[in-house]
Amino acid sequence: MNKFLKLAITAMAALCMWACVDNANLNKPTNSNANANSNATASKAAPTVDALMALEKQANEAYMKGDGQFFQGYLSDKFVMNEGGKRYSKDESVKMISGVKCDSKSQTLDEPKLSMIDADTYAVVYKNTTEGTCTYQGQTEQMKDPMRSATVWTRNGDKWLAVWHGETKIIDPKNPPKAGSPMASPAAKSSSNSSTSNSNSSANSNANSNSNSNASATSDPSVDAMVAVEKSGWEAWKSRDAAKFDPILTSNVAFVDLFGNYTGPKADVIKGWTSSPCEIKSTSVSDTSGEMLSPTAGVITFKGSADGTCENMKIQPVWGTSFYVKEGDAWKLAFGFENPA
Repeated sequence: MNKFLKLAITAMAALCMWACVDNANLNKPTNSNANANSNATASKAAPTVDALMALEKQANEAYMKGDGQFFQGYLSDKFVMNEGGKRYSKDESVKMISGVKCDSKSQTLDEPKLSMIDADTYAVVYKNTTEGTCTYQGQTEQMKDPMRSATVWTRNGDKWLAVWHGETKIIDPKNPPKAGSPMASPAAKSSSNSSTSNSNSSANSNANSNSNSNASATSDPSVDAMVAVEKSGWEAWKSRDAAKFDPILTSNVAFVDLFGNYTGPKADVIKGWTSSPCEIKSTSVSDTSGEMLSPTAGVITFKGSADGTCENMKIQPVWGTSFYVKEGDAWKLAFGFENPA
């Protein structure tokens, strides 16, 4: 299989188990995530995690059939996906879905988490285990590995639209895939329950999204501001300085690292990024880009790396996605997600 096909298959995998939103259900107030949704007003009720998960399962049926048209009404025009360092737009994603056919023997979506980015933007994160096969451009591969999947939804009038989706394979950090082996099969999902050391390696990428970037300077000052905060977070991670994280994270921040670990809220995220011993000489971030979802919410994607070790394990480079919100005059990280680079 050529390199392009592998990249396309990986990107398709990140869209399997997609969420399709029933807006009537999503506008009901949630009971299980009252703390995360405390800032949502009655007129802007939060989506429920149960409604999102039920519709994630429903939409997967469309994916398995290669029904790309189904997703035209459920992806935001600002939809972006960062797979293997390539940003996929709505049109590119729909085109890929239209070319895939899958046969699923079994499917389990569990461990759901709902995290508020702001009153109009929510992330749902869950574990996805599917057994079966997917075929794309004549190539058939197996789905078998559990994945950590996440979708970010944004409110558009009376509708909820998906603005981003990502998946990362569950990996034991002490037994990572060997070089040259595929990280995920064509419809493999990403998920993981690794130890604190995973969270440290991942903290790498979620804190440094534009230091040493080779990308051209952005024209949006808000994107520049998010990038600056990302860089300061990497420096805080490098120095293991919990106090520096406090002003740059939202109170209900959530994070998925490159091993598939989910961490949240704020106190747990900071603990994960500062508690394990790391020796880091330098960090760098490249391939950074971003866009605004609203005047007070935006997303940046990047490649992050560091020269060093955590718990005697060499730090792996990552492809990262970070969602920020503006609180007063300060931009703060609200949700982060990583894939091994």
